[in-house]
Parts: sequence; structure tokens; C-alpha cells
Amino acid sequence: MHFLFLALAATPDPTPAGTLKPGLTEDQVSPGLWGFLATAFVVLLSIFLIVDMVRRLRRVRYRGEVEEAREAKDAAAREPGEQSVDDVEPVNQDEDLMDAPVQNVAESKEHGSRA
Repeated sequence: MHFLFLALAATPDPTPAGTLKPGLTEDQVSPGLWGFLATAFVVLLSIFLIVDMVRRLRRVRYRGEVEEAREAKDAAAREPGEQSVDDVEPVNQDEDLMDAPVQNVAESKEHGSRA
């Protein structure tokens, strides 16, 4: 703990001397043009992805608002005793077809009824 206080109390030298190995210059250890281009590509890609995500989220939110407005309009248009299509339970069509009488097309024309 005492070492930590001594390390924090020490004042660093404002001009460090000899930070590079002998024979190297600052432009040899910098990222250079390729580093700049890679960083610029990542930044542009990130901006594109953020803009695309915001656009998609906005589209989903607007669709939800339109759907809520449509549902509210349908609910207001319905009478209090009326059932909507969503409230009606589905009917098993196979049972209805099995119970229905089978008529011949020729018989139905004779009786004057339409098939």
C-alpha cells in the first residue's frame, strides 16, 4: 500500500527521452496509411449499421402504431353486442361436410334449387 502512494506521488518527466529504440523514427512505428484506411472503414461501416438499425426500428414502430390505430378503429366501429372475426371460434369443416346431405346436380335442377 505504501508503494502505491509513492508511485502516485512521483512526478513524471514531461519530456521522456529515449522512448524509441535506436535507429527507429516515429513514422516507422505509426500505423500509416493502411492503419488510417482500416480505421476509416470501421467507422464508416459502424455509421452505416447504426443508420440502418435506426431506420428498421422506426419502420417497426410505425407499423405497430398503424396496427394499433386500425384495431382501435375496428373496435369503435363494432357494435357492443357484435363479435369480431377474432372472437368467433373456428368450426371444424369436416364434421359439417359429413352431416350435409349429398344431392345430385340433376336432382337439384329438377327441384328448382341452385347448387
